[in-house]
Amino acid sequence: MTDRRLAVAAWESLFRAQHEVFREVSSDFCDDDLTQAEYDVLLTVTRGDEHAARLRDVTANMLISQPSVSRLVDRMVTRGLISKCPDPQDGRGAIVRATDAGLAAFRRIATAHGRSIAERMSVLSDDELAQLHDLTTKLRRA
Repeated sequence: MTDRRLAVAAWESLFRAQHEVFREVSSDFCDDDLTQAEYDVLLTVTRGDEHAARLRDVTANMLISQPSVSRLVDRMVTRGLISKCPDPQDGRGAIVRATDAGLAAFRRIATAHGRSIAERMSVLSDDELAQLHDLTTKLRRA
């Protein structure tokens, strides 16, 4: 059986570390045209074939509610960062695709943001980073 005090201490440590690291790397978005949420949408979309993804996949990767993702996507369409069309395989769904402007904005921030993350995480060795990845994946799948 898991030691309850150790579990709570580990949870608090994980939560506080995530909060502090997130606060530091979120400064990458202070002086740019993309918000962190918009970047997250574009991250999912740019990883897909032809820089496109189903809206439900975008929603699954976000840490906000489905209605909030839908409103965010609609704002991004209005801003010309992504396009949205019906999903031919799901009559109720939609496909979102990065526009050239969206790709350019994403790439500009992704380089600096990736550098910030790597710098902040450099206090861990490659073995520790792999272990952290494995542990957090295990927690998410539980």
